[in-house]
Amino acid sequence: MDQTNFKERYSRVSQAYDALLRKPNTAIYSTNGIYERYENPILTRDHIPLAWRFDFDQETNPFFMERIGFNAVFNSGAIKLNDKYLLVARVEGNDRKSFFAIAESENGIDNFKFWERPISIPQNENWDTNVYDMRLTQHDDGWIYGVFCTERKDPTAPEGDTSTAMAEAGIARTKDLKSWDRLPDLISTTGQQRNVVLFPHLIDGKYAFFTRPQDGFIDTGRGGGIGFGLSDTIENPEVKEEIIVDAKTYHTIYEVKNGLGPAPFRTEKGWLHLAHGVRNTAAGLRYTLYMFMTDLEKPWMVTHKPHGHLIAPLKKEREGDVANVVFSNGWIQDDDGKVYIYYASSDTRMHVATSSIERLVDYCMNSPEDKLHSHLSVQTINELIDKNISLR
Repeated sequence: MDQTNFKERYSRVSQAYDALLRKPNTAIYSTNGIYERYENPILTRDHIPLAWRFDFDQETNPFFMERIGFNAVFNSGAIKLNDKYLLVARVEGNDRKSFFAIAESENGIDNFKFWERPISIPQNENWDTNVYDMRLTQHDDGWIYGVFCTERKDPTAPEGDTSTAMAEAGIARTKDLKSWDRLPDLISTTGQQRNVVLFPHLIDGKYAFFTRPQDGFIDTGRGGGIGFGLSDTIENPEVKEEIIVDAKTYHTIYEVKNGLGPAPFRTEKGWLHLAHGVRNTAAGLRYTLYMFMTDLEKPWMVTHKPHGHLIAPLKKEREGDVANVVFSNGWIQDDDGKVYIYYASSDTRMHVATSSIERLVDYCMNSPEDKLHSHLSVQTINELIDKNISLR
């Protein structure tokens, strides 16, 4: 094939793209019984629409070259709207800038297709340098809120330092995911904020946020843990006091830092939460996903917390821009209780795992907790062995 022929290249690239969008996804039999993984990623950089990447004019692009390159699609918020499964994906260009774009599927597990254009987020007076990791909350007040990380250069950085950044929680809201209103960034007194999630209901007439206070852009320092606080309004959001819901803890999967993923699900037994935890390894930081439940009336009080991770990177999921990472900021619950967990692997691509409210509640309420010592972990295993021996 002539690699410089416009028409041949256009045809071949288009056919490969159309085949990718039609590719079916198949569940992998679940050994753990908690959730099912799927064979294929659901969104990758190859899913980016060709019209965003190529100039279709043969006169200005005679070799049908990719004019705008994209590096990754990951860390997607999720919502079901008008019977469509929608992901608000973080798309990262080759220029390192991230932005948000919506991909739609009929069944939530395959054939995701991006909308015609990416989201244009309105700017406040202090422009975002970079935005990412939007959590979506369908709130009682009638709005759909997107809370995301807005990154800007640290104004206190020493001269010549072009890397030090600041992270804050940006907030935008919409009714249809097409037209967005920008609100002021969340004000917090506990340092920088990442992984902020808006709770779907008012508490004592106030807007409730799960937060992740930290001293710096990367390091949590004295901060860390999943926090919780209230704001009098959403139009001028300010959390003046935060309590820690789930603290980072020595020699656990969340010893370095942790943060809430998507907004929690309400169940008869309590609120279901999905979070990420980070620990150190000889090869660098390792991100995994874990779950816990909180009280129905006091969603900041943990009632059940299984030991260890729920989802960790496996096989090809370990490979990518930031290796050995899984991260989630979006999940969807169907009316029949089926749950779609959308997670990214290694800051590169998106995956889905499916479960149910019933199974996840059972997992949280009946799995042993982390007792924080090796000999106690052995004790817990022996208790299960003894029970199973008694059933012979």
